[in-house]
Amino acid sequence: MTVDGKMEGRKSKKMKEIRDENAPLLPRKREEEGEFVEFNGASFSGAVFNLSTTIVGAGIMALPATMKVVGLVFGIFMIVFMAFLTERSINMLLKFSRAAKSTSYGGVMEDSFGKFGRILLQLSVLVNNIGVLIVYMIIIGDVLSGTSSSGTHHAGVLEGWFGSQWWTERLIVLLITTLFVFAPLACFKRIDIHGYICTIVNCRRLVDAEMSNCLILVIGFVLDVIDSLSYTSALSVGLAVVFLVIMVGITVIKLFSGTVMMPQLLPNITDMTSFWNLFTVVPVLVTAYICHYNVHSIDNELEDSTQIKGVVRTALGLCSSVYVMTSLFGFLLFGDGTLDDVLANFDTDLGIPYGSVLNDAVRVSYAAHLMLVFPIVFYPLRLNIDGLCFPSSRPLVSDNKRFALITTVLICLIFIGATFIPSIWDAFQFTGATAAVCLGYIFPASITLRDHYGIATTKEKSLAILMIVLAVFSNVVAIYSDAYAMINKNTGPSEI
Repeated sequence: MTVDGKMEGRKSKKMKEIRDENAPLLPRKREEEGEFVEFNGASFSGAVFNLSTTIVGAGIMALPATMKVVGLVFGIFMIVFMAFLTERSINMLLKFSRAAKSTSYGGVMEDSFGKFGRILLQLSVLVNNIGVLIVYMIIIGDVLSGTSSSGTHHAGVLEGWFGSQWWTERLIVLLITTLFVFAPLACFKRIDIHGYICTIVNCRRLVDAEMSNCLILVIGFVLDVIDSLSYTSALSVGLAVVFLVIMVGITVIKLFSGTVMMPQLLPNITDMTSFWNLFTVVPVLVTAYICHYNVHSIDNELEDSTQIKGVVRTALGLCSSVYVMTSLFGFLLFGDGTLDDVLANFDTDLGIPYGSVLNDAVRVSYAAHLMLVFPIVFYPLRLNIDGLCFPSSRPLVSDNKRFALITTVLICLIFIGATFIPSIWDAFQFTGATAAVCLGYIFPASITLRDHYGIATTKEKSLAILMIVLAVFSNVVAIYSDAYAMINKNTGPSEI
């Protein structure tokens, strides 16, 4: 008998099984004798926060700089337009997932393009998520210990508070953050409430029966109140809002004091080089909206799976609003002096009362946000690398050794990348123009054009063609423009 059979007539309820102390954290849909823990599914708000946390990452820090390239009017239009394209591409993905009865992005890719499609997706998730997590760690290192990547040293928060110490050095700060923040958060095996059940199950190996039962009751009560990473996600979104509110407040104060200059409204195109340079903002915007690899995980854990479209619209509406506000007020505040990473601008004197306190509040709040976003992005990365390397093995959550091995290797790889890559801009350009654009737009559009079940409308196919053309053209031009600028930068000194 299947678990689905026992749930007949209860579409909004989900039953999860724990057979014994060695039971997998993600039980298979097969019933055997044992205990049952009723799981009512993730809530709508929890799903919105999880998806919003996936979307709002490090990309937001580069958005004010995109306004400097394309101007406020065109920049804000592009943010809204990219949100629309993202919503449509996710709907395409979900529509064909339902038709294929697939519960994962990899499943629908394999259904449409065979094993090659799944492998291509896994490689894209691998490249995108490792790149994004390296960017997260770089930004946290910049915020806490400072950076000199631009040629000028910008002091970090810890250096500003305690002065230059051996433990405020970048390598030490990143090591401590990795061991005591990222590693524990990366140990969650799921992104919903049952991420904590491993605590209950493993307790049986550590304590006697009576104590174990008491502990199960206590933790079970806590589980009814805490929604695991959904609450972590809500906190991370709240920290991003704190960052935005502080920045808006600073800008409003400077507006009233008359120290804010008129911003650039339209792109400043003087030659073909400046025209091609406009396309370099596309990879940044693409990276800012990528969340497709987590949509199925969130959909699978919803109490009512029909709510997923509402979850997507709500999350995208929330995130695009945050993006517009951040871009607008960040560019108003710093103008033509806006750096690629706007957090670096908060190292300077803002010229307002308590400016240094607000500087630290902005940087610390966003660093904390990125720390909490880390496990949400790490979760699908680990699943995809496991599927790529161990396609025939049992579920990852039921193999603690394999889970620990993959988690450790990935954490070390991200740490090494953050240690040796000093700047975030090149990482954004690379991941946004390659893996991210495939995950977000090219793959969903290709699935729609493939139309394995004959359910795509003419309008959807037309939009899919538009997505692919825009994605390929704009990102090829962006790569060319970045390469051209890099070559000129490297050859410039030798010509003088």
